[in-house]
Amino acid sequence: SPQARSKKRSRKHQRFMARRAVLERKGLLSPHRHPGSQSPEAGLEAHTELTESCDNVPKAKQTVSSSLSLSASPDNIARHHSVLLFQGNGSSGRVRTSSLVLRPGKYVAIDCEMVGTGPQGKLSELARCSVVNYDGDVIYDKYVRPELPIVDYRTRWSGITKQHMKNAIPFKAAQAEILKILKDKIVVGHAIHNDFQALKYFHPKDRTRDTSQSPALKKRAGLPIRANVSLKNLARHLLHKKIQEGCKGHSSVEDAQTAMELYRLVEVQWEKQLAHSLPPRPPSPVTDPAADSSQYLDDQYWPTELMASSL
Repeated sequence: SPQARSKKRSRKHQRFMARRAVLERKGLLSPHRHPGSQSPEAGLEAHTELTESCDNVPKAKQTVSSSLSLSASPDNIARHHSVLLFQGNGSSGRVRTSSLVLRPGKYVAIDCEMVGTGPQGKLSELARCSVVNYDGDVIYDKYVRPELPIVDYRTRWSGITKQHMKNAIPFKAAQAEILKILKDKIVVGHAIHNDFQALKYFHPKDRTRDTSQSPALKKRAGLPIRANVSLKNLARHLLHKKIQEGCKGHSSVEDAQTAMELYRLVEVQWEKQLAHSLPPRPPSPVTDPAADSSQYLDDQYWPTELMASSL
């Protein structure tokens, strides 16, 4: 009957308010406000503090992480990064939290070496590709046999010789392996359009981080923002390391690792600027001030010890 339903709701509400009072006394939840007076950022901060302080609240943690799953778009990642960065006073704790949100496993760096094919060897084709993860560990490094006969090995720059082609895999096979790695990843590289061109592939712009086009890196190196800067010069100015030395050619592994190191130098600033350039984020169940809080009435969202103390 309507009276019974009203009575049931009233009991649930009383239990909810009692538990809210316990959390407020323990300092785990800020004092109750009218939903309309709470900002989206404050809602996310309160919910984040609750889930960080109560280790045994698996469901609440899932509520936060569901919007930042492994399949989350770079746009959502950057937006959440921006929200966390601008909370509080910019303490190191906030930055560490944002790094977790960014999910380093979503980042890889790539570098390719090309040889010359076609008339007079002027056509560039892939001959080696290296991919490293966020920490610089090699996850792919293979020599690739071009589709056309090699006219110029370009060894002085590519480091490729005829000997390397003996165990090289066909281009189509390499392309399939590499694109499988790059799928759904944010890809870092230097003048990375050349690498994608060699792979005959186009990666989404919002998932690409080109260190040759980063104003933050150029400014940090004391170079003009519009200058064309080489990976070698950036590494010398910012990492104090020498790469691409000698006459044996470049190492695609070393170049990919260097690009990732450079990206990590300005990662927070880069992602913050990217977040600023994105359109407003639509409301989510976590940050929407008008979101219904009835889901928290369920026992599964509350710590066992708090439940016991409130009874």
